[in-house]
Amino acid sequence: MNHKQISLNNQLTLNLFPYSSLEVFNNQNIKFDRADLGTFKDSLRAPIHRWFTYPAGFSFKAVEEALRIYNIRPGMIVYDPFAGTGTTNVVAKRKGISSFGVEAHPFIQFVAQTKLFWEFDFSTLSSEIDKLISQIENSISDANLLDICVSKIFPELVCKCYSHQKLAQLYLCREAIAALPVNPFQNFARLGLTNLLRSIADVATGWPYIAPQKARKITKTTQSLNVVEAYRIQLYKMRDDLYQVQTGSSIRGNAVLISGDSRQKQNLIDDETVDLAFTSPPYLNNYDYADRTRLEMYFWGEASSWGDITRKVRDRLMMSATTQINRSDYNLEKLLSDDLCQIAPEVAAELQPKIAELSKLRLLKGGKKSYDIMVAGYFNDMLRVMRETYRVLRPSSTFIMILGDSAPYGIYIPTDVYLGEIGRAIGFASYKIENLRIRGGKWKDNPQRHDVALKECIVTLSKN
Repeated sequence: MNHKQISLNNQLTLNLFPYSSLEVFNNQNIKFDRADLGTFKDSLRAPIHRWFTYPAGFSFKAVEEALRIYNIRPGMIVYDPFAGTGTTNVVAKRKGISSFGVEAHPFIQFVAQTKLFWEFDFSTLSSEIDKLISQIENSISDANLLDICVSKIFPELVCKCYSHQKLAQLYLCREAIAALPVNPFQNFARLGLTNLLRSIADVATGWPYIAPQKARKITKTTQSLNVVEAYRIQLYKMRDDLYQVQTGSSIRGNAVLISGDSRQKQNLIDDETVDLAFTSPPYLNNYDYADRTRLEMYFWGEASSWGDITRKVRDRLMMSATTQINRSDYNLEKLLSDDLCQIAPEVAAELQPKIAELSKLRLLKGGKKSYDIMVAGYFNDMLRVMRETYRVLRPSSTFIMILGDSAPYGIYIPTDVYLGEIGRAIGFASYKIENLRIRGGKWKDNPQRHDVALKECIVTLSKN
């Protein structure tokens, strides 16, 4: 297989987003930058989508445009095998389109599930918010914050992110939420406080790393807000978002979020019932999706150590990071699965020497990262995901993926082309690739970073 030739033949032939940067979007007064379609930037300002900042997310506008182009309308079904925080499903629900989503990360699945419950009575919701805030204010007023031993309640990482007084207030917020009845409002309240955890921290809590040793720049606005007031504002912003989406249209699609593994058959989804699959798989860039929610899971008491995060999250996820790997668990002589080698022999033939080279290079590098196992495991897993997606798609339907390529230790892996070829091998009639943006520039000054140019793109597979 000559992947360079395949890449040239397929790039820029898909006109999914045929607009130049910052043009009017979908005949509305909404503008977008096509380079941002694979990022969460647009979603940070959008109702519902902004309830949780997720750097691994993508633009809700990309989903909206795909629904328009492929004429997906009420009565049809959309599927996202990597639902994440529910971007695809939220868009579909707002458009009156039913959807399924599968998410293996339990905390992220909770976020998506909460974002997809809109059936509140607004007067009751306002009353519940006010009552909760009043209870928290009373608890803080009655308590001696210095007597709350936060170091015995929270792991060290959480304690390093906040002053004692602020963390004690957050703890009382957490306890007030825990005392609520187990119902959608409790989830709503929990997600509202979750949304604040990084924005009100006293240290740098950006992505992908938390830096407890780096003090956060405090603005006049953040300095004047106390925890409870910030929380009240957040909950009312979320209530207003719900009001906005509820009054926009009377039609609502049914969204089913499955806490599960998209590599496996999902019995809730029948064969050939889905009209469009839209997703952004994990990128092959060694990003630890489990570590992404460490602060949040530590705060809520859902984990307290690296081992907890591994057992509860990492072990459930498809392969995309070396932190998931214990080399002794693998047959290093045969990393690609028999399934992949038999179904897509040309892809396997290109991957084998690259995996072998990565096995040699790791011994020369300080970190000795297991990129060889990561690359093989990634394509083994994606074959299973794509096969399951093919099963649920109707004939003449489409599978769209926003993804990026990779170059671990400088060994270039054209992820877009390989996944396109795997798709054809399992039965898709064709695939097309459209570039969105060049990426990786922010790491250019890192002496350990490779100098291979990388990109983000859209891969579209068509089923006959």
